[in-house]
Amino acid sequence: MNTSYLFLAAGFEEIEALTVVDVLRRAGMDIKTVSITDSHTVIGAHGIPVKADLLYDKTDFITPEWLIIPGGMPGAENLSKFAPLNTLLINQAVSGKIAAICASPGVVLGPLGILDGKEATCYPGFEKGMPAAIHRDSPVVALDRLVTANGPSAALRFALAIVANSMGESVAQEVGAGMLFYPKRVNFYF
Repeated sequence: MNTSYLFLAAGFEEIEALTVVDVLRRAGMDIKTVSITDSHTVIGAHGIPVKADLLYDKTDFITPEWLIIPGGMPGAENLSKFAPLNTLLINQAVSGKIAAICASPGVVLGPLGILDGKEATCYPGFEKGMPAAIHRDSPVVALDRLVTANGPSAALRFALAIVANSMGESVAQEVGAGMLFYPKRVNFYF
């Protein structure tokens, strides 16, 4: 299994980023946080400083499994303005896996055309940024190579959907059960 990367910009939504990292690591996946700034410490939308594992400019993204984009404002806008990440996402969309939550499907992925013709969800009000997507009013929409979610309350479901995609439903169920996430049934994150 290749490394997955979650990108941090000033103003990212802390619960969306850290929940994903925590859950994927519990599942045994290799995930690294990446600052798009010139500092390892990135301040989230609610003033929480987080120390990223890597700096974007010093990372070689060779065949990543997932590129994961948390939401939050102005975090999503800051990610969307970072041209090197946009290029990486466009290349990943050809044959890799991408996940985005909250504002990021509409602010980051939609304008790049990554959601065109695909089912997706986002934080209410950001649908206008993904006009060519098939919008679903759902906490999580999980496709073969694309997972989107609508906001902070869906962060755990979003993370478990990524785990299920990479490691199978039984691993996602095991991780979710260990965290006392209910109900205990298939597709519990939708």
